[in-house]
Amino acid sequence: MWGMNSQKTGLQIASVIFALVTVAHALRLFKHAKITVATHVIPLEVSWIGIIVFGLLCIWMWRLSTAR
Repeated sequence: MWGMNSQKTGLQIASVIFALVTVAHALRLFKHAKITVATHVIPLEVSWIGIIVFGLLCIWMWRLSTAR
């Protein structure tokens, strides 16, 4: 049953959020977008780490939600 308290639903929502963050990092690399926090420029290499970390979290959460 798909209730609001379902662990499966929560894991799938988290997985979709992680997928969106992964896509955002990929777009940043593709567009060469600069991100500045205060006076510091965040290097593009951070997005490679973001793609790996958030991509793995996305896959992990989705697999947990579909496991029997």
